[in-house]
Amino acid sequence: MGKSRTKRFKRPQFSPTGSCQAAVAAAANGTEDDEDDGPAAELLEKQRLALPDLARRDAVRRLGPLLLDSSLAVRETAAGALRNLSACGGFEVCDDMVAKDIMTPLVALLRECSTGLDSNEMSPQEKADKNRNSIESIANEAVNVLWNVCECSSRAVSIFNKEGCLEIVLKYLHTFPTSIDLAVSAAYCLQTVTEDNPELLKYFDGTALRVLESALLCPVTSMEYILLKTLVAGTIWNLKDIIPSKSQAEIINAILKILSEVLEMNAADTVIQMKEAETQRLKTASETEDVIANANGDDLVEDDEMEEIPRKKKLRRKTFISDLLPSTDKELRETMALLTAQQTALEVIVNMCCSEDPSDDEWEELSSSDESEAFMENSFNECSGQLLSPLCLSHEIHTALTNFLIPKKCMTPEQLMTLCKAGIHSSSIGVRVNVVSILGITGSVLAKEDGTLETLKTIGCFLLEVATKDPSLVVTGEALDALFDVFADGEEAEKASVQIKLLSTLKEFQPVFKMKIRKEGRGKYSPDQLCVLDNVKMNLRRFVAYQEAVEKRLTS
Repeated sequence: MGKSRTKRFKRPQFSPTGSCQAAVAAAANGTEDDEDDGPAAELLEKQRLALPDLARRDAVRRLGPLLLDSSLAVRETAAGALRNLSACGGFEVCDDMVAKDIMTPLVALLRECSTGLDSNEMSPQEKADKNRNSIESIANEAVNVLWNVCECSSRAVSIFNKEGCLEIVLKYLHTFPTSIDLAVSAAYCLQTVTEDNPELLKYFDGTALRVLESALLCPVTSMEYILLKTLVAGTIWNLKDIIPSKSQAEIINAILKILSEVLEMNAADTVIQMKEAETQRLKTASETEDVIANANGDDLVEDDEMEEIPRKKKLRRKTFISDLLPSTDKELRETMALLTAQQTALEVIVNMCCSEDPSDDEWEELSSSDESEAFMENSFNECSGQLLSPLCLSHEIHTALTNFLIPKKCMTPEQLMTLCKAGIHSSSIGVRVNVVSILGITGSVLAKEDGTLETLKTIGCFLLEVATKDPSLVVTGEALDALFDVFADGEEAEKASVQIKLLSTLKEFQPVFKMKIRKEGRGKYSPDQLCVLDNVKMNLRRFVAYQEAVEKRLTS
C-alpha cells in the first residue's frame, strides 16, 4: 500500500471528428457550413498515432499566427485545433508545441481577449445570444491550450510565470457570474500551474486571493459551479505555503467544507434525474419541431404549375469546435461536472493527506500485503483507532477531516463493494488481485472496530466466492490471503466468521485448492508464483485449525 504523489487533475479525452487544417482553411476562406456554429477543428481520435507526424509537418507553426488573425472565426478555429492537438498529443506533442514557440502568439491572444473582456459591456442575455465566435469562446479555447501545455511542459509553466499570465487567468476566473465555461477552464489551468510552483506563489497578492475567495463563495446554480468551487479549493490548497499559520485552520476548514458538500451529493440520483430531464427535453423539442413542420406544410400553396417545394430538413445536432461536452447536451454536461467535481474532491483530499517529507517515500516501498497490513495495524493502534495517523496529518487537517466526516463521505461500504464487484469481473488478473487486496486491508482494520459485523460479513462472503470460483490460482491465493488478514483477530471478525460459515467452506475447498495447484501449477505459473501458492496452502491449513478453535470457543 502506498500513497500517490500525482496531483494532476486530468479530464477525460474527448472524441473529436474532422480535420483541423481543412477546418482552418475553410474558416479563412469563409466557406464553413452555415448550419454549424463553427468549422470542425477536431482531430480524429482514431488517428492519435498521426499526431506527432502532424506536429512535425509544421502544423503548429501554421496554426500559431492564425491565433492573431483578423477574423474571430479563424482565431477560434485555430485555438480549437491547437487545443485538440495538445490534448490528444500528450507530453511529446506539447513539448514540441512549446519548442516551436506557440506560447508567444498564445499569450498575445490571451492578453487581447482579456482586454476585450474589459471593453465588453453587453448584458448576460446579449452575451448568450451572441455568435459563438465571441471573445469568451476564443478565450476559452486559448485557456485550454495554455492548460494543456502547462500540464505537460515545465518550459510552458516557466513562460507562464515570466509573462505574467496569472493576472490574465485570474481575470477569466472572475467571469464566473456570466461565463461559467471560461471560469471552469481558468480554474483547471490555475490548479495545474500552482502545483509545485514556488516562483508563481510570490505573485499571489491580496487581490488575487480575493478573486479565489469570491469564486469559492459563489452561489451554486448548476453542477458546473460545484466543479468550479472544487477546482478553486484545490488551487487554494496548492497555495498553502503562503497562507499565514494563524489562518491555516480557517482555510483548511473552508476547503474541506466545500469538498464535504461535493462528496455528500448522490451522483447516482443525479444521473437518473438528468436522464429523465434529457428525455423530456428531447421529447418536447421533437414535438415542437413536428408542429413547425406541419405548419409549414399547411401553408404551402398548391399550384399545378409550381414545382413542389421541398419540406425543410429536420434540425440536426450542431458540430462544435472542440467541446468535450457540447453546450446542447446540457444534462450530460451537468452530470459530468458533478462526477468530475467528486473525483477532484477525492484527489484533493488525498493530496492533503500526503506528507511532502521526502523521507515518507518509504510508504511507496510497502508493496506486499503482509507489510501493508502490519504497517496499517501499527498505525491504527498508535492512533487509538484513527486510521488517519500514518498520513502524518497536521492537527488542523486531522480535526477538519474528522469534523466534516470526510472518511465516511469518501466511500461508503456499499460503494466499496460496488467498486469491488465491478473490478472482480475484469479480464485482468492484476485488477482482480488489487480488488481482493483492497478488501483484505480494509477488512483487517474494520475487524478491530465495533459495529462492523455486517460489513465484515459482506467482505467475507465476497472473498470466499472469489477464492472458490476465480479461474486464476494467483487471484485465488490472494483472496485466501485476504481472508486470513480479515479474520485473523478481533471480536467482530470472529462473530462474522461463524455466521458466514467460513470454517466449513474453507475445509471443503482445501482439497480442491491442493489439487488445482498440483494439476495446473507447473504448466501455467512461474516458480515464484508457485512458491507463494505453497505458502498460501500452508497458511490455509493453519488458518483452518485456528478457525476450528474459534468456532469451538464461540459455540460452547
